[in-house]
Amino acid sequence: MNVHFKNVSKSFGSVVVVDDLTLSTEDGEFVVLLGPSGCGKTTTLRMLAGLEDVTAGDILIGQERVNDIPTQQRDIAMVFQSYALYPHMTIAENIAYPLRVRKTARAEIERRVNQVAAMLEIDGLLARRPRDLSGGERQRVALARAIVRSPRVYLMDEPLSNLDARLRMQMRGELKRLQHELGTTTVYVTHDQAEAMTLAHRVAVMRGGRLQQFDTPMNVYNHPANRFVAEFVGSPSMNFMEGRADTSARLFANDNLTIPLLDSQLDLTNGRERVMLGIRPEHVHVSLLEHEGWTPATVYVTELMGNETFVFLRLSGGEKIIARAAADFRADLETHVWVQFEMERAAFFDAESGAAIKAERNILSVINSRVPD
Repeated sequence: MNVHFKNVSKSFGSVVVVDDLTLSTEDGEFVVLLGPSGCGKTTTLRMLAGLEDVTAGDILIGQERVNDIPTQQRDIAMVFQSYALYPHMTIAENIAYPLRVRKTARAEIERRVNQVAAMLEIDGLLARRPRDLSGGERQRVALARAIVRSPRVYLMDEPLSNLDARLRMQMRGELKRLQHELGTTTVYVTHDQAEAMTLAHRVAVMRGGRLQQFDTPMNVYNHPANRFVAEFVGSPSMNFMEGRADTSARLFANDNLTIPLLDSQLDLTNGRERVMLGIRPEHVHVSLLEHEGWTPATVYVTELMGNETFVFLRLSGGEKIIARAAADFRADLETHVWVQFEMERAAFFDAESGAAIKAERNILSVINSRVPD
């Protein structure tokens, strides 16, 4: 079932929490609302659920406008961060509760509870109570209770945030498999970019109540619409260096470095004095040996991550950048090294607005230029 937000806004008094949101999902799509705390993603989900009134605009599920339809009549199921299980009920009774409320026949309730419990591998826990389960098991029960009645849309509000790192990774895989099997439209809220990248068909990045970019995870990562998206998505964050693109010298330059520009990047200034170069740490190469044309730098600190090493570097003028290096990279602090940038993977942003820019047919294109301050 498709979900549509059409120019939706939500205000609490004079505070605008969601600002003119327009977004549509495809039938069966897994859409993740991603952003920092206070960006409006949970409020957006609560408006879709009917737990918050819409100040302006329309929300549709399928072709039905649901602004004024009570929550219980929207045919949606929610999974919360807190699990919200009934402690006095058994696991079987918790899962069955939505069906009992709808006065489903007892035999059908038993069949569907057993079916969903087997799907989530909790069929051996049905006689227990929530206090007897681990966090991961409780989360599976909460999912089972949502799944058991086959709603039009699943809504999930940071359902994995209470789990430890190992369980979160395990449950991400389970959620992805489950949503693929069910084929039901799912709207999922998180501030965790790893969840967004691994789970979503498309990611809606929000900031200050406004949609910044709505695209596939790889497009959000590789082609961010503005500096905020580029900085928020990716760990470590994208490196940013402010400077100017000197088209006559074919260089990007600032006080710390000069980098040759590619032919496709020569139109990026278009009369602008300042641009922001962005490049991800995996596209910054670092060497202990001097190479012609590479930029000198000093090792500020290194972090061994097991399968890779993060190298924090200080350029000649004091500017800091991060490079991803191989796990066996070793360098003492203050070691002199040389750095090369994969310019074909670089992004450029307007230094004032933060909007992404690209050269196309010798005309400067500014993507998503309506960027909040």
